[in-house]
Order: sequence, then C-alpha cells, then structure tokens
Amino acid sequence: MSEVREVMYESRSMEINYVQRNPKKGREGHDLITFTAEDSDGIDAKPNDAIVVGVRIVHRDVLRVMIDNGSSANILSARVYDELRLDRKDLEPFHVPLKGFGGTEVRSLGTVKLSVRFGTAPCRRTILLDFFIVDIHNWPYNALLGRPFLNKARVVTSTHALKIKFPTEFGVGELRGSQEMARRANLSIFKDKAGMETLSIFEVDREVQEDNPENFKLDPRDKTSREKEEPTESVVLDEAEPDKTVKIGARLTEQVKKDVTSLLKEYKGIFAWCHEDMPGIDRSVISHNLAVNEKCKPVVQKRRSFNPERSASIKEEVSKLLAARLIREVKYPEWVANVVLVKKKNNQWRMCVDFTDLNKACPKDSFPLPRIDQLVDATAGHETLSFMDAYSGYNLIKMHKPDEEKTTFTTDQRLYCYTVMPFSLKNAGATYQRLVNKMFARQIRRNMEVYVDDMLTKSITADRHTDDLRETFDVLVRYGMKLNPAKCVFGVPSGRFLGYQVHQRGIEVNPEKIQALAKMVSPRILEDVQKLTGCLASLSRFIAKSTDRCLPFFKALKKGKGVEWNEDCEKAFQALKDYLGQAPLLSKPETGETLYMYLSVSEAATSSVLKPEVSGRLTKWAIELSEFDVEYLPRTAIKAQAVADFVAEFTEPSIEVARMMVEQNKKIFKWQLCVDGLSNMHGSGAGVVVSTPEGDSVECALRFDFKATNNQAEYEALIAGLKVCTVLGADEVEIFSDSQVVVNQVLDEYQARDESMITYLELAKELLGRFKEYRIIHVHREENEQADALAKLASATINIWPKSISMIRLLQPSVVKSKEVGAVFGERNSRITPIKEYLVNDVLPSDPLEAKRLKYRATRYSVLNGELYKRGYSRALQRCVGPEEAEGILRSIHSGNCENHAGGVSLANKTLRQGFYWPTLFADAKRVAVRCEACQKIANNIRQPPELLQSITSPWPFAMWGIDLIGLMPTATGGAKHAIVAVDYFTKWVEAEPLVHITEANTISFVKKNILYRFGIPNTIITDNGTQFDGRKFRELCDKYGINNYYASPAHP
Repeated sequence: MSEVREVMYESRSMEINYVQRNPKKGREGHDLITFTAEDSDGIDAKPNDAIVVGVRIVHRDVLRVMIDNGSSANILSARVYDELRLDRKDLEPFHVPLKGFGGTEVRSLGTVKLSVRFGTAPCRRTILLDFFIVDIHNWPYNALLGRPFLNKARVVTSTHALKIKFPTEFGVGELRGSQEMARRANLSIFKDKAGMETLSIFEVDREVQEDNPENFKLDPRDKTSREKEEPTESVVLDEAEPDKTVKIGARLTEQVKKDVTSLLKEYKGIFAWCHEDMPGIDRSVISHNLAVNEKCKPVVQKRRSFNPERSASIKEEVSKLLAARLIREVKYPEWVANVVLVKKKNNQWRMCVDFTDLNKACPKDSFPLPRIDQLVDATAGHETLSFMDAYSGYNLIKMHKPDEEKTTFTTDQRLYCYTVMPFSLKNAGATYQRLVNKMFARQIRRNMEVYVDDMLTKSITADRHTDDLRETFDVLVRYGMKLNPAKCVFGVPSGRFLGYQVHQRGIEVNPEKIQALAKMVSPRILEDVQKLTGCLASLSRFIAKSTDRCLPFFKALKKGKGVEWNEDCEKAFQALKDYLGQAPLLSKPETGETLYMYLSVSEAATSSVLKPEVSGRLTKWAIELSEFDVEYLPRTAIKAQAVADFVAEFTEPSIEVARMMVEQNKKIFKWQLCVDGLSNMHGSGAGVVVSTPEGDSVECALRFDFKATNNQAEYEALIAGLKVCTVLGADEVEIFSDSQVVVNQVLDEYQARDESMITYLELAKELLGRFKEYRIIHVHREENEQADALAKLASATINIWPKSISMIRLLQPSVVKSKEVGAVFGERNSRITPIKEYLVNDVLPSDPLEAKRLKYRATRYSVLNGELYKRGYSRALQRCVGPEEAEGILRSIHSGNCENHAGGVSLANKTLRQGFYWPTLFADAKRVAVRCEACQKIANNIRQPPELLQSITSPWPFAMWGIDLIGLMPTATGGAKHAIVAVDYFTKWVEAEPLVHITEANTISFVKKNILYRFGIPNTIITDNGTQFDGRKFRELCDKYGINNYYASPAHP
C-alpha cells in the first residue's frame, strides 16, 4: 500500500493548468506564450530543482519524467518499457553508444517510436517520438524528454517556475513539474555509492573532434589537445603579428624563461601558421615508396555516387588540397580509389580516401617502432620538458614520384593523386618514424624522445634546457620540418606523453584514464567486458597483482559468446575503481642502485615487482637474525628447474579442491574401461577392454574403414568403450587412456581448437553424461598393454584374428553417424516413419485415403522398447533399421566373419532370417553383392555381348561418302546459287563448297580437292543419278582410283 500511496501523492502534487484563449479549433502557434510572476506561485524561494512531470506513454501514465534542454535524445528506461508490455523484438538495433556529459558511454538496447500524450483536455497534445531504450542501474527517472521532444512539440520551458508551456489547437497548455519527485530523485543519486550516470545526453555518435572552421586543418586524425596541469604563459613571437603566440611554462625561473623566450623568437621560422608556411621534406632526404607487388593486378574501384550536399563538400575539400599543393590532377591512372565521407560533430563532412585495395598490394614495412614503455621510462626523472608536434606531420613527406599516380582518387569531375604521403596508407607510420630517427639520431635517448610525430625535448636541469632546445631547432631548420604552435608547449616540469603523466619524480597514470574507468558502468555484454579488459591492460603497470584482480573478468570471457556478469565480477570491478583512485607512482631506478624482486604467488598467477629498498626493512631483519648466526643462502638455479621447484613447493590448491581430489581418489569404481587408438601407414584401429564388477573382461577391437589421425583414433576408442559400458548397464566407470590430449580435453584442461576435435569432444561428453559418476585417468602405454595390443591388431593388414576377440568395422567416423543418421533415416524410410509415428503418437495423415492405407499397413507392425518391428507370416519379429545400420548388416552378412559372398536374393533372405527388415532390402542387397570387390574378382568372365550385334554401314572413317547438290538458293557473293555437300558415313564429317554452275567438271574438282587430296581414296561414293555424277568423266575418275560409285534415289544420297 505504501507504493500505491506514494504514487497517489505524486499524482496529487502534479499541478496541470492551461490557458484557453479561443474555444474554437484553430491552428497551433497563434497564441502568445508568456511566463508571469503568477506562474511561480507555490514554488520554493530557491528553486534549483529539475522539471519532473508525468505523461502518458502508449497506454499508461508514467511519472518521474525529466524535461532536459541539454539532451539531444529521448531516453526511456528498459524497466518501464517492459512494464508497458512491449516486445523487445520491436526494437531497432542502434550500436553507437550514447555519450554523457563526462564522456561516459551508455549502450542502448535499441530505438522505438512511441506515442506520448501530455496536458489535459482540451489543451492536450499527442505526438510520436523516437526513444532510446537504456538499462541504467538505479536510474531515478523513468524517462527523459530532450530537445527532440521540445522542438517537435514547440515546448517553452521555465526552470524558475518549474513549468512548460506548449501550443495546442485550443490554446496554450501548460504542465508543472513536481518538486517532491525531483528532490526525491536527486536524493537517490547522492545515496548511490558508485555514482549515477549523467542524464544529459549531448552526443549520440563517436565522430572525431571537429576542425577549426577558420583554418584548414591538414591533419584529419583525431588529435586531442594536451591539457597540461602545469600553468603556462603565452609568448608573442613577432610584435608585428601579436596573434602568433606559443606557450611556455609559467614556473620557469626568470633567467630560464628569458632565455627560452629569446630562443623561440630567434627560431620563429620553425612554426607553421598556415599551409603556405609548410615547404615539406626534400625528396633527397626521404620519400614514401609504396613498393607495390608486381604480381598484384591494379584495381579501379567502381565510382560511387553522392548526393548534391556531399558532392559540394568533396568539391570544397579538393579545392583546399589543390591550394595546399597536396594533390594534382592525373590522367590515365592504373589504380583508382573512391572518396569516403565521414560525418563530423559540426554536421560537416570530412573527406577520406579508401586505399584498401592499394594497401593489400603493398608489403608491410617492418621498420621497428620504439617501445612506448621504454620511451616513457627514459623521459621520467628530467626536470624540464618541451612537448612538440609537427604541423600536418604525414603531409611533410612527399610521395615517391613514380608512386604518386597510384594514390589516385576519383571525384565527380576529375581524377587527382597525392603528391605527399596521405594518412591512410599502410606504411605511413613506419616511413615517418624512419624520418625522425634519421633527423634526431644524435639526440634520441640523450636529450630527446620521438614516437612518430610526438616529439619531446628533455633536460636533466632547467638551465640546460635552452641549449637542448637550440640543438633540436637546428635540426628542424636543417630538414625543413615545421611545428604546430597550437600543439606545442615549452619548458614545463611535467606533462602527458604517450598516454602517461611524466615528471621528475617518476611516472603516473593518466588521470583521464582513471576518470573514464571510474565513470564506467558495470558491463552487461561481451563487448563491454572486452573494452574493460582493454582499458585495464593499458593500466597494468600501475595495478599490483593485476591478473588476480582481473581474474573474474577473464573467467567471464572464457564462457563463450554469452557473458554472465556475476557478483564476483562486480566486486572486482568496484575494488579496481577504489584501487586506481590511489594509483602508485613508478619511479625510475638510478644507475648502480640495488633492486629487490618481490614475488607474490597465488592460485592464478605469479606476480613480481622490482623495487629499491629505501625503508631498511631487510637490513633490520638481517641484524635481528645475525645474533642467532642464521644466514640465508639460496640454492643454485639449474635452468628452468628453479621455476618448476618453486611452483611445486609453494603453489597449494584450495582446501575445497584438495578435499574433493582426496575423496575422488579414495573412491573405488566397479566398472573399469581401458581404451587405446592407433593410426599408422597400414590403417587405423582401436582397442577396448571393459572389466565388470564380477571380474569378467570384455575385449573388443575396432577397425576403421576411413582415414583417422592418432587423436581421432583415441576418441573413437573412448566413444566405443563408453557405448559398450552403456549397453552392459554400467552406471559408473573409471576410464584409463594413454592419450594425454584426449584426457585433458575431457577434463577441460586443454582447449579443443580443431573442428573435428570439438565434435568428438562434444560426443564424448554427451556419452559421459549418461553415467552417474566417472573418472578418467591418463596412464602410460606400458600400463595399457591389453588395449594397446587390440589396437595394433585392429590396425594390422591381416584378416585373421582370435575368435575370442570381437572385431567391429566402422565404416565412417562416429561423429558423422551421430549427426546424419536421423536425417537420412527420415528420407529413405519415409514409408516406415509414418507407421512408427502412428503407432507411438497416433499421428495420421490429413488425407482420409492415406490415413486408411496407413492403418491397414500398420497392422503388420508393432513397437517394442521404442523400436519398430515387422510381424512376418512364418518368421519371428523383424526389427526395422535405418540405412546406415542396414549397410553394415548387409556387409557383415555378405563379407563378414561368416562370409559366403551370396548373391543379392540369397543375401536379402539371409538378412530377413536374421531378424532385420527395411523397405529397400532386396535392392540394397543386390547393390552390395554387385559392388563387392572380391565377388567381381572371382566372378565368371562373360564374353557374350549384352545384345545382338548390328552391322555398320561404313567399316572405317572416310571409307564411304555421300554426295549431293543443294539449290537453288539466294544469290551469294560471286553469284553462287548452288552448293555441293559431302558427308562421311562413319564420322559424319561434312565437306561443302558453293557453286555458281552445277556441272560435271565442278563435281570432279570438288571430289579431288575435298576428298581425295584431304582424306585419301575412299572405298565407296554414293550419289544420285544426276548427269553431274553419272557422266563419262566422273565414271572415269572412279574407275581410275578404284572407287565404287553407287546410286541412290534422288534427294536421298
């Protein structure tokens, strides 16, 4: 009842008024919306509360809805969404996280359109809004209405009066918030120990920072400004141009500050204020060579089309690049890439180039980049630092002249290529690092550190910093590299370098990383946990025993796709936040200083730290022990044996684990199973030995008719042994195997990565799940001699073995059978499956005639113990089997231990007498008998042709030709109207030639040229009795070469 009363009280405290100007229905927006002193009546003297109102969402009233002018999205709690009885399947996916005031990201479950009604009749509005559904722990509000709601409803807010007003068709409506609800929500925020997620969602994308609209930014990368904690001062480099300033440290002494200022004014030419000030690095120093693989075919990407707005942005960006002399027009290029536009925060477009195909054709440049931790360690301990950044760093390096056209990109009108190194090329970072290593070779590790385009000049003392800077500036002048004054600061004692806070005392963690982790909400999905572990990996140097602290997160990631964020994960998460709030300072050891290694050993990891002894604790203990003449002498380490001895002696299992291990080792199992698998050049096999509680032994050898690896053979042996134990009725079993891989994979000590091993492991665990209790132990091969001997016997080439041993042949792997038998059985035994469905589940076809036939056929079948049997007239019950089992039964009877290689009909009858049946028995039996290799070798050699012989017309190719004339036809080139055609009766080869006149001379010429000279003298020529073939000269030709000239009916040669 308390919750009901609370809701009723909150409803009464909501005061809703409206001002009705015109009772007639009219257009919205004609009424003037104003706030007067009367609107503030009933409000506390110091109103600092949020506007919290109540609205109707879909079909239910929802209280505690906050009106937020600073939010760019409408938010709805996932709890409220479920209470509205809406299906989460209707949510549209939205993968970009929402970003709050402090930069904290909140992932939404999706977006949905919902109707919202607010106000009272007649000044009431109902609009359709897009809501982001979020699941925030302990969020005090049910929903949040931001600027999309205010703009769409044309709402005017007054935080002083805690009231909103809006136009309606019947005048101006108003809605006042409840101070009680607002303060109660505010109080719940302060009670939350972890802190509440901010409600003002000001950003719903993760674009990079926007460029300065006044200046053209040549560097499109996401470069956040270095916000130094140290105070700085601006120094004007040229009195004639007071806007050109740089920053120097405010804590420098007057003399050092004067020297640094004078030096900066002297070298003011090293700063670039616009792209005209940037000449670039000369090609004689360095240029970017693509080294495209000649075997790779050039790719011309299909040009993408853009709308007018994007086309205008591309045109504007290209104009800037042309003005900066960074690109040039090109003709007939071999490589052409597309332009890609990326939305910036200011709703403008940034142009990028898709060099994906070009990067694939370029080999990786293995030039080593410096190690960040070494650079940071080398920077710590210096009194004065200067941070510098090159102006549009990558664009300082020019492209190798022959490779310029390979960077071609297409626009709506022209093709352009880069003359300088763009940012999206594969080896751009390595080329830039090669340049700075060459430039500052004499300074690196002495008074300068460089990582790509991040440069730092360091000095042990402040009075030497001016000389170090002069040396750096001389190098910049010599090579023509320009600095970006907006990203440089000189002469500060500390600053952020490569993600760390460095100063003279040592290295500290970046406060922004700590703040981001402190504001991070508890992960709920796999990506969130991966992001958390990635953040912690970058902070691992500052976390003592980081593996133990992060162990719950790693266990959550090991469970697969689904992540279960349990209580242990939450405790570890909150403990890390508290710990990093007081992150340690890492100091740089001095040369010659003695460092002590401190070890911390736990069940999960071994941690160590190198630390100088400054407290004298070890010295005090040494003095205390000296009076007892006790001295510690470590034993000498013998390679890796030291670590092995240490882990063996000091790593102890937990009490619970130890107790379970002792109890399990004490238990004596009644059933024992020994298995072994073997694969060699002769074949594969397995051996299985089962020991029963009565002391009997069951031996079985398995021969594989398929190729198998050693691990697959071991799994087949284990699976076969478990099946035998199941058939024998074992409920608990102790398994012995000499395969370390199989045993450890079953015990989840090893991970199965191969797909076949994963399938075998799943099947093995499924069979093991049928036992109440089991134990699997790895033994040496000498302790598994009996199963090993059976495996060797099964894999041998001999076909004779002792009768006391059962030999089983596996036609295919067990995993294939377990997956496919059911599906194949359903296809091939479609006439039996409906019968079993009818007898077991009383399922009949919808067709009455088919149902009647099925009932009639089912009278000959019965079901016993879940198996379908057919009742014969003079035989016993015959079990209905599937096709895979049927194949093995036929082969066993036909060519098994009692083989007689019977024919198809005899084989089928023997199968029936053995008590098996399936609809295609006789056809399958005939097929097995015909395909038997042994039967084919000793079968009679039948030489009689399968059918009567037929005489052939032509005995060999080109021995008999048929010739005929075709015409009249349409006049062709040269006046030809006829054609003469010859066809060989054996090969069906055709010879044809156009004729103007059909004369005997033309016929003789055709025969000579197309038959005699090409294919030799034929035996017979068949023609009609036309004058062209029956003339004197044609007969003389045939008599001269001994050709038989036969005549056929006209038009049928």
